[in-house]
Amino acid sequence: MSGTLIGVGLGPGDPDLMTLAAVRAIATAPVVAYPALPDTPSLARSIAAEHIAAGAHEIVIEVPMTKAREPAQAAYDLGAERISAALSSGADVAVLCEGDPLFYGSFMYLHARLARRFPTRIIPGVTSVSAASARAARPLAARNEVLTVIPGPLPSDEIGARIEAASSVAIMKVGRHLGRIRDVLTTLGLAESATYVERATLAEERILPLSEAPDPAPYFSMILVTKGADPWL
Repeated sequence: MSGTLIGVGLGPGDPDLMTLAAVRAIATAPVVAYPALPDTPSLARSIAAEHIAAGAHEIVIEVPMTKAREPAQAAYDLGAERISAALSSGADVAVLCEGDPLFYGSFMYLHARLARRFPTRIIPGVTSVSAASARAARPLAARNEVLTVIPGPLPSDEIGARIEAASSVAIMKVGRHLGRIRDVLTTLGLAESATYVERATLAEERILPLSEAPDPAPYFSMILVTKGADPWL
């Protein structure tokens, strides 16, 4: 009998936003795996730290943040091998993932490598989009409005086209692309109605008009744009 691979969504950062299912899975897992930047404490582990059982075996997956995909792919290959060994021994493995495991989540890369060979369970988490919307008190979509989620590294012309086609927009992974994205929104006449959210739900959280956002921005930052009027008025 092999163990079960459990993808655990941790939510956007505040430990209070973890689900009861996530807490139970973490607390009972004999093996806990999580990503981390090399030589850097893991944000995922810090969110879940209170619930990791004493004596649980921990697998750290060091994933370099580079433009080239090969180093990260190699890191996930190695992480999958270590997790596979634990699963093959019969131990369940809880893989911690910031946000939601299947929404820009690091767990997806391990799932692709392991799910065909081992039983798998996935616990969803509160996404950064939902958290940013709540913290900024900005409704995202109502009735027939269309919400579009856009990765900041996309080319400017593609970002502009997707914004024009949407009712509301959440632009993620802003980071060093903030100035370029702000230019796109200014050209479309939407910069004044855009809200910048940085590190939503964490102690360092900042919520600002886009005009006051830092450039470059941190990786964990987002821009929210809603074109429609308040549907409840």
